[in-house]
Amino acid sequence: MLLLRTWKSSAAFGAMGADFVCAVLSVVALLLSTVECDVNCNGRPGELGPPGRDGLAGMKGQKGEPAVWVDDQVDPNMLLRLKGDKGNSGPHGPIGPQGYRGNVGAAGAAGRPGPPGPAGVNRNAGQSLSNQGTPAAFSVKRNVAKYPPFNQKITYQEAIVNTGNSFDINTGIFTCRTPGFYYFTFHSVAKVSMCLALVKEGEAEKIVFCDENVRNSDQVLSGGVVLELTAGQKVWLESYRDQQQSLQIQKDADARDVREKLIIFNGFLIFSNS
Repeated sequence: MLLLRTWKSSAAFGAMGADFVCAVLSVVALLLSTVECDVNCNGRPGELGPPGRDGLAGMKGQKGEPAVWVDDQVDPNMLLRLKGDKGNSGPHGPIGPQGYRGNVGAAGAAGRPGPPGPAGVNRNAGQSLSNQGTPAAFSVKRNVAKYPPFNQKITYQEAIVNTGNSFDINTGIFTCRTPGFYYFTFHSVAKVSMCLALVKEGEAEKIVFCDENVRNSDQVLSGGVVLELTAGQKVWLESYRDQQQSLQIQKDADARDVREKLIIFNGFLIFSNS
């Protein structure tokens, strides 16, 4: 009985010891396998872990060099894409050529009236003329049948007006006594062709008026001119004979004509310049 109980106890203890021994052996085997794998084993790679968070922004890098082509020329398209900082304004270039003229626009609105001009200067023109005597003015008439001699001064039979006695009807000459600007005019009525010339003393060129009468009827020839005269200068009217051969025969016939020929010669002072 005692032997049986002792055997059971030994058996129980042996079972427990076997378990303990097995556990120890397992640990030792695990340690040995670990040491051996660190030297000779290649295990399989582990699985990828989850993505990490974005890192912090880095510092701004330095400005790079301009892009160039292979032949060391700057690529303008690349420069446009690599826009840099705005530079200083450059100098003004030369003025370009004038453009084409545009269309005329609509008329603008009327402007405001300007300020009044300065007051005029009183030259005492009336007093000046009164100091010089009566202003010259004349109107004389010739009414004879005989044709006036060619290239000679025309004389007159009647003085209609002759203020200041500046015109001599016997010589046909007007003499200026008040220097200034004068207006001279004449009228002639005849049934023949006539050429009259207004002559200013000292002037080589004559002021000639001609009219050819081809209808043998009364025809009027008129002319007028403004002249500047100095004191003592003379003006007259003369019958002119031109160099046109086609009219010469007719003029010679007219010179022998005995029909009435009327000539009126006028002149007056416009304003003096003394």
